[in-house]
Amino acid sequence: MTLSPSAFAALLVLLAAMPTGRAVELTVSRQALERTLVQQLFSGPGGRYYLKGGPQSPCFIATEDPHLTFSQDRIVVRVRTVARMGKAVRGACLGVSLGLPAQVSMVPDGEGEIIGFRDAQLDKVSDRREINFVLAPFLRGEVPKSLRVNAADLLRKALAGSTAASGYKVSLDRLKIHSVQIDGDKLVVDADGELSMQ
Repeated sequence: MTLSPSAFAALLVLLAAMPTGRAVELTVSRQALERTLVQQLFSGPGGRYYLKGGPQSPCFIATEDPHLTFSQDRIVVRVRTVARMGKAVRGACLGVSLGLPAQVSMVPDGEGEIIGFRDAQLDKVSDRREINFVLAPFLRGEVPKSLRVNAADLLRKALAGSTAASGYKVSLDRLKIHSVQIDGDKLVVDADGELSMQ
């Protein structure tokens, strides 16, 4: 999640003006979360995450094209499942090719410095048992795990260039997340933090 220079300057002013040990509100856009998901899971060949086999395998099961939306109090991740199922014979997969949508939703949560997710539910999966066998653990486990964000690390990285940008060295000494909620097209993180300026 990169910050533009103007966003960094606004964040720096906000944080520098904040009294030590007081509440701070951090917002994370839907687009930033989607980028995090793509970077963590879908950065392989062709933007796919292989659940079975790999890019060189004639038979495989993979997910691609992730899209993240917010619906009420849940984050919804839609992926396209692609599969070539059958028997590998001389570098080809003799069987069927499939392209199916799948969807998981989860509730945002925060603990310590981490923005995380809980209550992952499969909202839409395949009617093919062999695909569900590998798809369900991925949607319930890997997708929520890959979306975890250490908010304190993110802020520390943003503040690392504070000396060059402002002439002051601003450091985040502590961050404790109290709640994470969806508000429109962003996550709103309420936390207490302590900053120091030199």
